[in-house]
Amino acid sequence: MRRIALAAIPLAAVAAVVALSALGEPERSQLRIVPVASGLEEPVAVTAPPNEPNNVYVVEKVGRIRVLVKGRLRARPFLDIRSLVLDDGEQGFLGLAFSPKYAKNRHFYVDYTDRNGDARIVEYKSRGLSRKPLKLRQIFFQSDPYPNHNGGNLVFGPGGYLYTGTGDGGSGGDPENRAQNLKSTFGKLLRFNVGLRRPKPIIVGYGLRNPWRFSFDRQTGDLYIGDVGQDSWEELDYTKKGTAGLENYGWRVYEGKSRFTPGQNPNAAGHLVMPYIVLPNGPYCSVIGGFVYRGNAVPAAKGRYFFGDNCVNKIHSTGAGGDASYRTEPFTVDGLSSFGEDARGELYLASVQSGNVYKLAG
Repeated sequence: MRRIALAAIPLAAVAAVVALSALGEPERSQLRIVPVASGLEEPVAVTAPPNEPNNVYVVEKVGRIRVLVKGRLRARPFLDIRSLVLDDGEQGFLGLAFSPKYAKNRHFYVDYTDRNGDARIVEYKSRGLSRKPLKLRQIFFQSDPYPNHNGGNLVFGPGGYLYTGTGDGGSGGDPENRAQNLKSTFGKLLRFNVGLRRPKPIIVGYGLRNPWRFSFDRQTGDLYIGDVGQDSWEELDYTKKGTAGLENYGWRVYEGKSRFTPGQNPNAAGHLVMPYIVLPNGPYCSVIGGFVYRGNAVPAAKGRYFFGDNCVNKIHSTGAGGDASYRTEPFTVDGLSSFGEDARGELYLASVQSGNVYKLAG
């Protein structure tokens, strides 16, 4: 199965090309990217605590968190759990989220595949950049039947809840129909109240195949999901904040907007959400969901949602709020693995193959 971090793709030069606007107006994008770090080992996530505007944290799939301090990569990892992590294909250290109250409680959360191939979400407490963090407790455990479709993204969303996206369990075609099964935690968007002594996963979305990256617009709270497809379509899903009820994103009944399983109807719980953007597979192979840009350094990017793909090196963007028309940006990233945000809302892009991290610039 083709998916994240499998193919060795050489780093492409950052190219300047003309990009048409989402509605086809004759405007030219002045956007570009600049390298901010290199030599990383399989970077797959970029984030930062809300109270550290000068620091950027990068997850290496092998099992480490590295830190950029004022643009310089520290040699000493912030966290090194390589002895606990199975880094194989799609498995590895996959997600990182800092508590919204990190300035006071110093808590952060990691998602990784353990040595047995199972998924864990674990809470840690930072003791600063120079001391080893303390492991506090395990938030979630899931015994995985297959080595692929691990999801693993961690995000704090509206209300201060922790969210994760889980894959459908793996193999191909969701053979056990886990994504549509509300008794299973596979193929789901899960929410945790980490303020509780024993947080339990609450299903807030289902029918997902492999939601590699999702995000909440930091200004509106709207949800954007990049869900990796099977053989024909990659999809992007959108849910406006405040939408009532449970969302069913359609898999395995649908792949993109097309019927995948003849004779199967969607689970009737909640309401069906069809993708607002679909990308053909191929040339696309693994969609990478991104962020709505809310930073201040690049005014031309304000309010645009950026996304890409692990196989196609083009970066696209569209207007916020579920705008289905999108444009191609004037830069490329081979082997894109993730987008990220820092505390100021500036946008980053990571390449799992090259080990490079870039920052959006004007």
